[in-house]
Amino acid sequence: MSDPVLIWVICALAVTGVILRPFGWPEAVWAVLGAAALLALRLIGPQEALAGVADGTDVYLFLLGMMLLSEVARLEGLFDWLAAVATNHAQGSPTRLFLAIYGVGTLVTVFLSNDATAVVLTPAVAAAVRAARAKEPLPFLLICAFIANAASFVLPISNPANLVIYGERMPPLLQWLPQYALPSLAAIVVTYFFLRLTQRKALRQEIASAIPVPALTASGRTAALGIVLTGIVLLAASGLGWQLGPPTAAAGLLTTVVVLVRERRNPWHVVRDISWGVLPLVAGLFVLVAALDKSGLIASLAAALKAEAAGSEIAAAWTTGLATALAGNVMNNLPAGLIAADALHIADLPERFTRAVLIGIDIGPNLSVTGSLATILWLAALRREGLHVGAGAFLKVGVVVMPPALLAALALALL
Repeated sequence: MSDPVLIWVICALAVTGVILRPFGWPEAVWAVLGAAALLALRLIGPQEALAGVADGTDVYLFLLGMMLLSEVARLEGLFDWLAAVATNHAQGSPTRLFLAIYGVGTLVTVFLSNDATAVVLTPAVAAAVRAARAKEPLPFLLICAFIANAASFVLPISNPANLVIYGERMPPLLQWLPQYALPSLAAIVVTYFFLRLTQRKALRQEIASAIPVPALTASGRTAALGIVLTGIVLLAASGLGWQLGPPTAAAGLLTTVVVLVRERRNPWHVVRDISWGVLPLVAGLFVLVAALDKSGLIASLAAALKAEAAGSEIAAAWTTGLATALAGNVMNNLPAGLIAADALHIADLPERFTRAVLIGIDIGPNLSVTGSLATILWLAALRREGLHVGAGAFLKVGVVVMPPALLAALALALL
């Protein structure tokens, strides 16, 4: 078996492990095992692997900051307070609670990223449905996963995958908005309509109309302020063209230190509950993509894209967006985005191809539970809350919700 073919086989097996989690092992184990196998068989050198890991530095820092913010907010009761306020605002109406959570999820995704929605909002929604004594919590929890992807290209900061797609060619904010405002709005509205449609029976349940609202401590308010300020910092960093990882990590660390010092709390209480496994997962995926690049796969994809674009450019852009969306579900949208970004750079195609790829990478993962890093983080957050959503149950909803949202967004972006 030739080296390129062996690389493809190992990467395929590793990604399959990430998606299916055989033996119940965490997703990170399979990504790291794949990277280790490539090194052990000398299919990729240590320097190449380290370079691949280093490529993800901005993503690691971004995730670290968001996970710190989430854990501090949870520890200081911010989520419980938000849950009680949201439940009382719904006044016993499950559909009103559904809309309120969808609106909050949209704002969190737009200004703090889709990963923040998975990490920060999911525990709050879980607390809300417990407080509301909802017999079927799934409709409300699904919001966190679906809006995290549907609203993830309103701004450059709304999804770390946007940074991967554009890299150093990220357009300024005032250029981004005219390109993506209408497609984003379409994705958000269409996703809401079809998600609500799939959950219409479950939303006929009864929920509590009034529950006691716990007092929000000073440290809880500090955590909330830290989250708001982080959003402002990220928006400013995006406008200035800075990398988003360092300011996010700094904001998360600063908020954590302030709260811990104020409460004289042991840092271990924060450190022990963070989902650290997501960092080696991302690192392993970056190494797999570096190996695929070495195998010549990305160069072949670039050549195929260029040949397709030589015919009908619009048709080729449509095909690219749809294929990218499906690829994100097969191999997770982060490695799919890395591969697509490299292929686009080599092929040197018009801007509409980048828009098609970005929309496919951002919305496409709403088809399956392992389509995006945000959805994997959502699953991890649910497991921490003692909740579980199976791949089949998610796919049953995703196959109804994702395609119309993807087609609407692509139509507005390309036509």
